[in-house]
Amino acid sequence: MDHDSNETLHSVRINARGAKAAIEIDGQRVDPGALSGYTVTHREGESPQVVLYSGDYAESTFEGLARVSVADIPDPGPAAAVFLSAIDAEELERSALARPDLGTGPHSLTQAMLTQLVEWARGL
Repeated sequence: MDHDSNETLHSVRINARGAKAAIEIDGQRVDPGALSGYTVTHREGESPQVVLYSGDYAESTFEGLARVSVADIPDPGPAAAVFLSAIDAEELERSALARPDLGTGPHSLTQAMLTQLVEWARGL
């Protein structure tokens, strides 16, 4: 992807440890409570890009010039609807009933089905 050579690059510094991160853009600290996360990407021949998500950080450090964007976290509803519409009800019931953790109390089958769906969504 070609980028305009006149694009504005910002000085970025990210120091992260565990769930805490200190982010500075052009020397100004970003309030960590205003963010739910960030990504740093860099492709050969392009400026690095930092995307800040409004709203846990893994341990990392980045310092340099980058394009900075602020993004909203995508709505999971449409992806969940696509996933759930592809579920075979008979297979879900069969898998839930065969689970070794299937309980005998109220709502046990529903809980087993939800657990099964989570595992399938994670590719397990």
